[in-house]
Amino acid sequence: MSGRGAAGRRGDDVRSDLFVSVELTDSGGRRIALESKVAAFYGRTIQEQIVLALDAYRVEHAVVRVEDQGGLPFVIAARLEAALRRTGLEAVDDARPARTVPADPPSARDRLRRSRLYLPGNEPKFMLNAGLHRPDGVILDLEDSVHPSEKDAARLLVRNALRCVEFHGAERMVRINQLPMGFEDLDAVVPEEPELILVPKTEQPEQIRMVHERILEIQQPLGSEKTIWLMPILETALGIEHAFAVATAAESVAALTIGIEDYTADLGVTKTPEGAESLYARMRVVNAARAAGVLPIDSVFGDVGDMDGLAAWAARSRGLGFEGMGCIHPRQISVIHSAFAPRPDEIAKALKIVAAFEEAQARGLAVVSLGSRMVDLPVVLRAQRLVRTARRAGLVPDTNEGGAQV
Repeated sequence: MSGRGAAGRRGDDVRSDLFVSVELTDSGGRRIALESKVAAFYGRTIQEQIVLALDAYRVEHAVVRVEDQGGLPFVIAARLEAALRRTGLEAVDDARPARTVPADPPSARDRLRRSRLYLPGNEPKFMLNAGLHRPDGVILDLEDSVHPSEKDAARLLVRNALRCVEFHGAERMVRINQLPMGFEDLDAVVPEEPELILVPKTEQPEQIRMVHERILEIQQPLGSEKTIWLMPILETALGIEHAFAVATAAESVAALTIGIEDYTADLGVTKTPEGAESLYARMRVVNAARAAGVLPIDSVFGDVGDMDGLAAWAARSRGLGFEGMGCIHPRQISVIHSAFAPRPDEIAKALKIVAAFEEAQARGLAVVSLGSRMVDLPVVLRAQRLVRTARRAGLVPDTNEGGAQV
């Protein structure tokens, strides 16, 4: 048998990655050439990993060349497997690295999702410390940030990252590719039990139903009952028009979001910092999400150098009813969290309303009063939601002085 395959990256600007080439031969055994600055310390470990990968693919004769730039074991395993697959081989045994972090428990359908940090799915250097920036979620992206020729390699890297990278409590999300390619992504990542899948370019509810059903099909033989939530991304005029149908397409939909860059391109208009051209679509997303009982989540703010612009956008976003938005750089996280946090005066007022409501309930009263004012039930519900958000953000303790529990 003969064949060649390569994967990974090389060059002086590469870090936390490696380049692997595999040439299958008919004889000569396994010949391994390793270049690494840490070969004196980890050379034997890297060679053992290479052997394990060759064993999984039952390769007895090959020339393997590795140019290492600090790749961690999960990266080495992903690059080796990608190179082996590109020779035309298929694995006989499980080639995944050993799991080094436990799978997270299912996340709540309405958990705090103020920020979600996009991480290019084929760039391991961005994955390693992403959780330390404390986003509410990290998105391992297999779609727009990955070149078409690298989709297969990114899929393996993301799969391994879900097994081996500690994200410090951030909700682990994966943005798959558009269907039907997205089905291949699901086959790779669903067994690793991420908490949420983002479905791009959603225009019809049938797309969400197909993703939901595919996830269940993958989980069934594995015996997994973990709910993997879905977040459809509406990125076209047609998708916006079907917003409510999409949001209610499957019981696993937890949030609805919009991709403004693609949406404005579909309209043929210019995206502006104020966002007037996308206001209709964003309000349609908020209304559909609320009607469906899921979280409305805004798009990203693309200028990573404009913190004032980001703060203004996020404040308007919260004012429209969104619960959070996307991030393309860690420096955006704290600004977004601050913008979506209830103000101290809002929290104080909401706590008083909730306490008054609970007191009225305890006394069997149907009318809630706060001082000399009567408080309508919609106001109470809004106050309860605000207190829940503040509590999840750590802005109020589980038990406050007024005794209000929400």
